[in-house]
Amino acid sequence: MLDEAAIAITTGAASNVIAYLAQGRADAIRNRVSAIFRHGGASQEDAALVALADDTEALAQHRINQDQATARWVGLLTAALAAHPGAHSDIAALASTPAPAKTVSIGSQHNHGNGTFVGGDNHGTIQSGSPSQP
Repeated sequence: MLDEAAIAITTGAASNVIAYLAQGRADAIRNRVSAIFRHGGASQEDAALVALADDTEALAQHRINQDQATARWVGLLTAALAAHPGAHSDIAALASTPAPAKTVSIGSQHNHGNGTFVGGDNHGTIQSGSPSQP
Protein backbone atom coordinates (compact mmCIF):
# COMPACT_ATOMS: atom_id res chain seq x y z
CA MET A 1 0.00 0.00 0.00
CA LEU A 2 1.26 3.46 -0.84
CA ASP A 3 1.58 6.23 1.73
CA GLU A 4 -0.39 9.47 1.59
CA ALA A 5 2.44 11.40 -0.08
CA ALA A 6 2.64 8.86 -2.90
CA ILE A 7 -1.13 8.97 -3.37
CA ALA A 8 -0.97 12.78 -3.53
CA ILE A 9 1.74 12.57 -6.19
CA THR A 10 -0.23 10.11 -8.34
CA THR A 11 -3.36 12.24 -7.97
CA GLY A 12 -1.50 15.37 -9.04
CA ALA A 13 0.06 13.56 -11.98
CA ALA A 14 -3.33 12.18 -13.06
CA SER A 15 -4.86 15.65 -12.85
CA ASN A 16 -2.13 17.01 -15.11
CA VAL A 17 -2.65 14.22 -17.63
CA ILE A 18 -6.34 15.08 -17.82
CA ALA A 19 -5.63 18.82 -18.05
CA TYR A 20 -3.54 18.14 -21.15
CA LEU A 21 -6.14 15.80 -22.64
CA ALA A 22 -8.98 18.23 -22.01
CA GLN A 23 -7.15 20.86 -24.04
CA GLY A 24 -6.42 18.48 -26.89
CA ARG A 25 -2.71 18.37 -26.11
CA ALA A 26 -2.17 14.62 -25.67
CA ASP A 27 0.99 14.78 -27.78
CA ALA A 28 2.56 17.17 -25.26
CA ILE A 29 2.19 14.64 -22.43
CA ARG A 30 2.78 11.42 -24.38
CA ASN A 31 6.54 11.20 -23.70
CA ARG A 32 6.07 11.62 -19.96
CA VAL A 33 3.40 8.92 -19.83
CA SER A 34 5.63 6.68 -21.88
CA ALA A 35 8.57 7.20 -19.50
CA ILE A 36 6.45 6.34 -16.46
CA PHE A 37 5.03 3.11 -17.82
CA ARG A 38 8.27 2.04 -19.51
CA HIS A 39 9.36 0.90 -16.03
CA GLY A 40 6.86 -1.96 -16.41
CA GLY A 41 8.09 -3.01 -19.83
CA ALA A 42 7.02 -2.44 -23.40
CA SER A 43 3.57 -4.01 -22.97
CA GLN A 44 2.65 -1.71 -20.06
CA GLU A 45 4.01 1.28 -21.94
CA ASP A 46 1.93 0.38 -24.99
CA ALA A 47 -1.19 -0.16 -22.86
CA ALA A 48 -0.76 3.24 -21.20
CA LEU A 49 -0.39 4.97 -24.57
CA VAL A 50 -3.54 3.23 -25.82
CA ALA A 51 -5.35 4.40 -22.66
CA LEU A 52 -4.09 7.93 -23.34
CA ALA A 53 -5.46 7.86 -26.89
CA ASP A 54 -8.75 6.28 -25.77
CA ASP A 55 -9.29 8.86 -23.05
CA THR A 56 -8.43 11.71 -25.40
CA GLU A 57 -11.14 10.54 -27.78
CA ALA A 58 -13.65 9.76 -25.00
CA LEU A 59 -13.23 13.22 -23.46
CA ALA A 60 -13.55 14.92 -26.85
CA GLN A 61 -16.75 12.99 -27.57
CA HIS A 62 -18.10 13.53 -24.03
CA ARG A 63 -18.40 9.78 -23.38
CA ILE A 64 -16.59 10.30 -20.08
CA ASN A 65 -16.10 13.36 -17.93
CA GLN A 66 -12.87 14.71 -16.47
CA ASP A 67 -13.56 13.21 -13.03
CA GLN A 68 -13.96 9.73 -14.52
CA ALA A 69 -10.79 10.10 -16.58
CA THR A 70 -8.86 11.42 -13.57
CA ALA A 71 -9.99 8.46 -11.46
CA ARG A 72 -8.81 6.06 -14.18
CA TRP A 73 -5.39 7.72 -14.34
CA VAL A 74 -5.04 7.80 -10.54
CA GLY A 75 -5.58 4.03 -10.64
CA LEU A 76 -3.13 3.50 -13.49
CA LEU A 77 -0.42 5.65 -11.93
CA THR A 78 -0.93 4.20 -8.45
CA ALA A 79 -0.61 0.66 -9.81
CA ALA A 80 2.50 1.63 -11.76
CA LEU A 81 4.10 3.18 -8.68
CA ALA A 82 3.20 0.25 -6.44
CA ALA A 83 4.65 -2.26 -8.91
CA HIS A 84 7.66 -0.17 -9.94
CA PRO A 85 8.95 2.18 -7.23
CA GLY A 86 11.59 3.40 -9.69
CA ALA A 87 8.81 5.27 -11.51
CA HIS A 88 8.42 7.62 -8.53
CA SER A 89 10.66 10.37 -9.94
CA ASP A 90 8.90 10.31 -13.32
CA ILE A 91 5.46 10.47 -11.68
CA ALA A 92 6.59 13.23 -9.31
CA ALA A 93 7.94 15.21 -12.28
CA LEU A 94 4.59 14.88 -14.02
CA ALA A 95 2.78 15.94 -10.85
CA SER A 96 4.93 19.07 -10.56
CA THR A 97 4.50 20.02 -14.21
CA PRO A 98 2.29 23.08 -14.44
CA ALA A 99 -1.02 22.31 -16.06
CA PRO A 100 -1.23 23.80 -19.52
CA ALA A 101 -2.86 27.17 -19.85
CA LYS A 102 -5.16 27.82 -22.73
CA THR A 103 -3.67 30.44 -24.98
CA VAL A 104 -5.36 32.70 -27.43
CA SER A 105 -3.46 34.54 -30.11
CA ILE A 106 -4.93 37.83 -31.16
CA GLY A 107 -3.44 39.57 -34.13
CA SER A 108 -4.08 42.51 -36.37
CA GLN A 109 -3.65 42.87 -40.08
CA HIS A 110 -3.64 46.01 -42.20
CA ASN A 111 -3.32 45.64 -45.94
CA HIS A 112 -1.60 48.20 -48.13
CA GLY A 113 -1.27 48.39 -51.89
CA ASN A 114 -3.26 47.14 -54.85
CA GLY A 115 -5.12 43.89 -54.96
CA THR A 116 -7.77 41.94 -53.18
CA PHE A 117 -7.06 41.09 -49.56
CA VAL A 118 -8.79 38.17 -47.92
CA GLY A 119 -9.68 38.33 -44.25
CA GLY A 120 -8.87 41.98 -43.74
CA ASP A 121 -10.38 45.39 -44.11
CA ASN A 122 -10.44 46.89 -47.56
CA HIS A 123 -9.95 50.65 -47.76
CA GLY A 124 -10.76 52.44 -50.99
CA THR A 125 -12.30 51.06 -54.14
CA ILE A 126 -11.98 47.53 -55.38
CA GLN A 127 -11.18 47.26 -59.05
CA SER A 128 -11.31 44.14 -61.17
CA GLY A 129 -8.32 43.15 -63.23
CA SER A 130 -10.04 43.69 -66.59
CA PRO A 131 -11.50 46.84 -68.04
CA SER A 132 -15.26 47.16 -67.69
CA GLN A 133 -17.40 46.49 -70.73
CA PRO A 134 -20.09 49.09 -71.68
